[in-house]
Amino acid sequence: MSLWNPAQPLSPRTRTLLGVGAVATVLLLWTVLSGLELVAPNKLPSPWKVASAFAYLAWDGEAGRSLLATATLWSLGRVVAAGLLVMLIGIPIGVLMGASSHINAALSPLVDPFRSAPVVALLPIMVMWFGIGEGMKITFLFLGAVVYLIPMVRDAMQAVPQTYWIATRDLGGSDWECIVKAVLPMAMPRIADAITVAVSVMWTYITVAEYVNAREGLGQLIQNARRFSAMDQVFAGIIVIVALALFTYQGMRWLRARAYDWETGQ
Repeated sequence: MSLWNPAQPLSPRTRTLLGVGAVATVLLLWTVLSGLELVAPNKLPSPWKVASAFAYLAWDGEAGRSLLATATLWSLGRVVAAGLLVMLIGIPIGVLMGASSHINAALSPLVDPFRSAPVVALLPIMVMWFGIGEGMKITFLFLGAVVYLIPMVRDAMQAVPQTYWIATRDLGGSDWECIVKAVLPMAMPRIADAITVAVSVMWTYITVAEYVNAREGLGQLIQNARRFSAMDQVFAGIIVIVALALFTYQGMRWLRARAYDWETGQ
């Protein structure tokens, strides 16, 4: 068994052990740093304090509700709404760019630069244009993700070998039939990967989107905790966002594997 072979498959047991070992190592290092106060408690709360904060946020006896569940549902709703817009708008544009050299040449100067642009810098403009309501938050998440999705969909279309287009054309298909019935189906696994990346990007922007006038949401919860220097609650909120991002990523990867099992021969 070679350590430096990216194509070498790992058994489920080995993969699980390596993953659990990495997480355990991080938790141990965190416990040592906070337990020995090598890092100030107001900067790095201990794992048990974060667990206590998580329990408080999970059910607030005084409020009679779960602050964490409410915030999670609001953030999840915003990501789902923005994600639907990203797919409805980004995928068709990416497909058209990948299917036509003329459309790609026309739109690439408008699309490609934004992959490197600081989308966070657009937040003040979003506030001026769309106000401080839900529309602004969803629009911000949409812009942050669609600038990645469109080029990735285009690249997925262009990565399909031209032999599929030629073979369909030789069978009597029109140009558009060659795209829809040959190129697009072969590009779908990579398009599914692009959707997964876009959704993951939205989770990285959720705290920024909820920074302005959010009454509920994980970003708002973290901002309120930071104002009161409740770093244990800040860490709890961050952990929840990471867990949600990981859950959605793994779920979408699972759906992708089931939908396109022909690609891996499973």
